[in-house]
Amino acid sequence: MSCGIAIFVKTPSLSPVKTRLWPGIGRRNAEALYLSSAQAVASVAMQACDHGEIEPYWAVAEGVALQTGAWIDLPLLAQGVGSLGARMAQVYRLLRHRHHAAILIGADAPQLTAQALQRAAHWLSGAEPRLAIGRAEDGGFWLFGGNTPLDDDAWTRVRYSTLGTAVQFMHAMHGSGAWLELETLRDLDTADDIPHVLAGLAALAAPTPAQQRLMGELETLADIAEAGA
Repeated sequence: MSCGIAIFVKTPSLSPVKTRLWPGIGRRNAEALYLSSAQAVASVAMQACDHGEIEPYWAVAEGVALQTGAWIDLPLLAQGVGSLGARMAQVYRLLRHRHHAAILIGADAPQLTAQALQRAAHWLSGAEPRLAIGRAEDGGFWLFGGNTPLDDDAWTRVRYSTLGTAVQFMHAMHGSGAWLELETLRDLDTADDIPHVLAGLAALAAPTPAQQRLMGELETLADIAEAGA
């Protein structure tokens, strides 16, 4: 049974991105790093696609960006409007309309692996209601997936970008299916995260070319952040 993976992205020329990185490495570097991180995540999703019925998409925040060619190589989905929870619910429904299961990820954890995505997709291929989550060290989550309908209220009553987001989210989804928990990863949000994400990438057994390029960028930016500290 197929599984759609939506990578949630914003377009730097149209929306502010990685604003918490600006003080450490500058706005232009932060925006370039965001795009490189998104490409690294996409490369892993495409790698996972080679080994199963997985189809990755860009889930784009700005409607106008769908027509500009800002995001290439993957099919495009519109996030829609509203809060983050409302937009995730919208994309989840779109994917579930096309596929048996849906996985939502961001561009903030480029050290993810194809094996983790495949593990989640395999879990969600079951017939019974199932959910999957990969927690982030900051209290949020870098992946959520499901193979069952979910109420909009469960998405929108969660407070996102807090230390308790993942706990609240799992509580909101309680009773919707059996859970699979993946490894916890560090999001790339601030200059302090750079060495940790770099170490995670360096520990990969077989990083994709995009992940390898990102490692080079992070090494340079770690020096810039250290010099400005």
